[in-house]
Amino acid sequence: MNLDGSAQDPEKREYSSVCVGREDDIKKSERMTAVVHDREVVIFYHRGEYHAMDIRCYHSGGPLHLGDIEDFDGRPCIVCPWHKYKITLATGEGLYQSINPKDPSAKPKWCSKGIKQRIHTVTVDNGNIYVTLSNEPFKCDSDFYATGDFKVIKSSS
Repeated sequence: MNLDGSAQDPEKREYSSVCVGREDDIKKSERMTAVVHDREVVIFYHRGEYHAMDIRCYHSGGPLHLGDIEDFDGRPCIVCPWHKYKITLATGEGLYQSINPKDPSAKPKWCSKGIKQRIHTVTVDNGNIYVTLSNEPFKCDSDFYATGDFKVIKSSS
């Protein structure tokens, strides 16, 4: 049984697309939040592309919808406002800078921690924005904050 009381793992479910808003609205604000099948997500519109991910940062549950989008190593990332963790919009990878301590002239380079934030699919149809939750069969660090008591947006059901 999951933290939210459901018996089935969320990544094993088949989810339908849910309309979360109008294309014109998100293009103005460049982001929006929504509850999709009882999961909180943030949708970004950045450089002509849509991205959706779990609203809470994988590290400590920070509110990603309040973060800034910045480029790191040529990849647009949301920067968590709590601890400045960098998460790629396209893949959900956590990025960090690393150096080789054995090389005195080493310059920091950007490295991946792997996929830490669950990414969801965004589609546009007739001016409406739809989000389909990921059903990728792997545990993602952000899953912990996407269930149970950590939710901040309450659904009407």
